[in-house]
Amino acid sequence: MSLKKISKNQPENFQFNEENLLRAKEIMQQYPNGKQQSAVMGLLYLAQKQNDNWIPLAGLKYIAKILDMPYIKVYEVATFYSMYNLTPVGNYFIQVCTTTPCMIRGAYKLVEACKEKISEKENQLSANKKCSWTEVECLGACVNAPMIQINNDYFEDLDKEKTLKILDQILKEEVLKPGSYRGRKNSEPEDNRKTLLEINNA
Repeated sequence: MSLKKISKNQPENFQFNEENLLRAKEIMQQYPNGKQQSAVMGLLYLAQKQNDNWIPLAGLKYIAKILDMPYIKVYEVATFYSMYNLTPVGNYFIQVCTTTPCMIRGAYKLVEACKEKISEKENQLSANKKCSWTEVECLGACVNAPMIQINNDYFEDLDKEKTLKILDQILKEEVLKPGSYRGRKNSEPEDNRKTLLEINNA
């Protein structure tokens, strides 16, 4: 895993639009007086959603000012959690799980596919600026390893060939089908269920 990349191209200013400013105040009101800094994760999410799925450094400073907390503490939260993006990710953000269960089932073949189709380095936009990829820690779909997350959807039971096909669809902006690419339902065994096959009428 590499350190989280910070975009070199930064806007000078950031502030919530009217709708998100109201939402930020609502989030802060959910915490007791004196504990508003606990709203930092919610406000970071709002900033990311408003700014094409990434948070500029000006956004971190803006949130620090709103919550009356040191900028470095906001920075620490934003750089610790993989769900916050500090560089542009494009319309399609591919997260490749390379934690042990995915790794031993071929996750680095999926990384090879991303390097071939998107960009040689992670956290780098594709040539058409449509997508980017990065390695992440466990996404919680270990039974269906290896897998990737694209925006909010999981694509499971992959290999390099299937991943290349998915990435081709992304680049052509075709509709994607999430789920298992071995035809499994949820996380059932690959050779079908062996238990709970009969309904107990007792």
